[in-house]
Amino acid sequence: MNKGADGGKIDKPRWWERSVHADRRPFLIARARIKAALRGWFDAQGFTEVECSALQVSPGNEAHLHGFATDLIGPDGLPQRRYLHTSPEFSAKKLLAAGEARIFDFARVFRNRERTALHHPEFTMLEWYRAGETYDVLMADCAVILSIAADTCGTRLLRFRGLECDPFAVPERLTVADAFTRFAGIDLLATIGSDGAVDVGALRASAEAAGIRSGADDTWTDIYSRVLVERIEPHLGIGRATILHEYPTHEAALARPCAHDGRVAERFELYACGVELANAFGELTDPREQRARFEAEMDEKARVYGERYPIDEDFLAALGQMPDASGSALGFERLVMLAAGAQSIDQVIWTPVAE
Repeated sequence: MNKGADGGKIDKPRWWERSVHADRRPFLIARARIKAALRGWFDAQGFTEVECSALQVSPGNEAHLHGFATDLIGPDGLPQRRYLHTSPEFSAKKLLAAGEARIFDFARVFRNRERTALHHPEFTMLEWYRAGETYDVLMADCAVILSIAADTCGTRLLRFRGLECDPFAVPERLTVADAFTRFAGIDLLATIGSDGAVDVGALRASAEAAGIRSGADDTWTDIYSRVLVERIEPHLGIGRATILHEYPTHEAALARPCAHDGRVAERFELYACGVELANAFGELTDPREQRARFEAEMDEKARVYGERYPIDEDFLAALGQMPDASGSALGFERLVMLAAGAQSIDQVIWTPVAE
């Protein structure tokens, strides 16, 4: 039994106790080796490693992401509200506007209200961007990154919660619409208008016919997310990785619409063993459209959580000068977990945040 500094009982072992650290250390060494291998691969591809500042005017403008707020005190002693970023995306895109072409960052990012076996309030986001290249190239990048991580750990088969995935097999590519049809029997695109507007009544009826309940005040996004989590994600990345792509434009706030169908956008997510690893976009570069999407996201945040975050005006200004580009964000700890065989994100973080 452990005792705290005041003599009180502490039931849960602490990460810094020698026996606990000894159990975690193989995962942490694997983490370091994977990071070194990925740095070598990016370098060979002509990327420049950057370091985006964590302190920002806005933590990001997605309705269900929650930032950490703090105050920047200037020489005048007056506080200015700032946030720890939830992603290095805004800064990275400013670097693209400044002329960088291929960049990557192992960024420490911060998200409030998140702590599970797969979530931690402070974690590492591997984010990379390719100016002048399509998001299909990022799909190939993700497949290579998955194989590098596994190969570095000598792992031939990824396993998590009873599920298995071959990290060296060519990933399956599956559109979101096809996934809704295959796993839930729902015609998702029939609930989206040609202008991208969504029909909550149509999706509610389809979901209820599939046995998925919804509340009277649920939005289209609420129902869509419930179907995705309950019926689709458990089937993804089984046997081999899955690249789930062509998300509804309504669910892709920073991605440009697909040229062949404006109802869907150039967004994909990478899954292995049912775990979401990466989220990627063909980047939206229209400042007016981006502002409108941010404002809609913040209206939803205000409705659900009673708060909203400021919009980074410098980011919108830079967006107007940014070249066409594609970018991806990958949860580095989740990748290490699968490659090294860990079952909790705390096992692959050197100094976990105290609970």
